[in-house]
Amino acid sequence: MPDIDQYRKAWSKFATGVSVILSKDQGGSVHGMAANGITSVSLDPMLVLVCVDHSRNTYKRIKETGRFSINILNHNQIEVAEYYARRPEKRIGEPPCELVLGEDGSAKIGDSLAFIDCHLNEEIIQGDHTIYIGKVVDITIEEGKPLLFYGSMFNELAHEGRAPNWS
Repeated sequence: MPDIDQYRKAWSKFATGVSVILSKDQGGSVHGMAANGITSVSLDPMLVLVCVDHSRNTYKRIKETGRFSINILNHNQIEVAEYYARRPEKRIGEPPCELVLGEDGSAKIGDSLAFIDCHLNEEIIQGDHTIYIGKVVDITIEEGKPLLFYGSMFNELAHEGRAPNWS
């Protein structure tokens, strides 16, 4: 049987973008966590999913409010990713980014490549995580290059990509 270290090492070989999931509590305070367990689920309707560890504050906030946002980070937002990757008790000071608070209960990280605002559509408990499926209610897109995570380290694109030849 593989152990947890092997499991983590295997997944470190899968390059992903870096995102921060934000949610607000009933008092309006913003909570967040770095995440790479996100994906598109459906185009019609537009649905996304995030996988959230039950020990994270974000888990409780999404469950309570039924709202979350996905902020896909720009290559120059490593400090933002590091801040939100820490446990809340290990975070020092305010987040190293601008937080834009929407009137409708959303929270956005300034300068992120993409902001996807969601209403909770469904939750599925699996092991020590809950899969939250959100219905997309707003999207903002900016230009730039993504922050990547590979080999348990932050990375940037080495060069411009190439469009696939699907034919």
